[in-house]
Amino acid sequence: MIKPHGSDELNPLFVYDPAENEALQKEAETLPSLLVSSATAANAVMLGAGYFNPLTGYMNKADALSVAKDMKTTDGLFWPTPVLNLVEDAGDIKAGDRIALTDPNVEGNPILAVMDVEAVEEFSDDDIETIAQNVYRPSPDEAHPGVDAFKAQGKVLLSGPIQVLNFSYFLTEFPDTFRTAVEIRNEIAERGWNKVVAFQTRNPMHLAHEELCHMAMDRLGCDGLVIHMLLGKLKPGDIPAPVRDAAIRKMVELYFPENSAMVTGYGFDMLYAGPKEAVLHAVFRQNMGATHFIIGRDHAGVGDHYGAFDAQEIFDKEVPEGALEIEIFRADHTAYSKKLNKVVMMCEAPDHEKEDFVLLSGTKVREMLAQGIAPPKEFSRPEVAQILMDYYQSINK
Repeated sequence: MIKPHGSDELNPLFVYDPAENEALQKEAETLPSLLVSSATAANAVMLGAGYFNPLTGYMNKADALSVAKDMKTTDGLFWPTPVLNLVEDAGDIKAGDRIALTDPNVEGNPILAVMDVEAVEEFSDDDIETIAQNVYRPSPDEAHPGVDAFKAQGKVLLSGPIQVLNFSYFLTEFPDTFRTAVEIRNEIAERGWNKVVAFQTRNPMHLAHEELCHMAMDRLGCDGLVIHMLLGKLKPGDIPAPVRDAAIRKMVELYFPENSAMVTGYGFDMLYAGPKEAVLHAVFRQNMGATHFIIGRDHAGVGDHYGAFDAQEIFDKEVPEGALEIEIFRADHTAYSKKLNKVVMMCEAPDHEKEDFVLLSGTKVREMLAQGIAPPKEFSRPEVAQILMDYYQSINK
């Protein structure tokens, strides 16, 4: 199986031993506590689950700036985006303290992790702007939800290793879908898959997405597909994870051969960082055991901040050769061809005009679903459309 990023073995930071976990929970109750941001909590979940291998905790100021500018830590580890614990005010917490991090996303703010604080530093306004510009690359004339969320967390940075004690709300709310990188690696091995392609989604999968996965599997000669959906915080208007989950599971149940696809999810808050986040997503997938990863048009983008293929080109222009073992499957926009009566990549149909494809905007699809009108079968499987229609009609009552 493909090696994880940066090490020979996966090193998740979750404390799996029950006795040790319980002892740490009791210790944590006696420690100074810090209520962290949703983004910091999601980072803890990803560290605990092994997706951020080989990191041992939150980055310090020097590493954060080095990663933002050069995609590597000060000791040379390739890493695409800073992994931070930012707060507005650290209070009395200082370097050398051992603290309990508490969860903002679960009622009662339970203890999420124990942290050994190595440094408490502060970003300047210039530092914040350097990270925002290098990681998110926002367009100057349009608000960026990822930048807004980053800047809202504060400028005080706590760095150091952590021990993770639970997986926040992800395990309780998505018990059939949330999986750690460790669990996915184990299941890939159990299924006997050697060549595995991963597909990232934060939306339901329509026919074009489904067929893109089939194309990738066929062209790469893969044994299996891991559909890996984001379960964390999204921007307003995105479809909730339980609805996406139901729609995707129905599609796999009806339209994929047995033992060819896994439906899984991971606990992370979307950054909307386009190309840099695409590289981060590739790191996740290598750590969970995938050998290939599908990158399509405007991967992890938002609005018009990024070019259609920026998230593919970054792997050629900015990711050093050998930095990652996972390979990228580059995909163009896929759509149903009326001429060929099948879904194709639009770049592979040069004799087509725009009107030769079945193309619907996201706004148009949402309007149809809200009115109880199923999109055409060339756009969406009827069983998937029904789940989405039920959701949109429920929120519009």
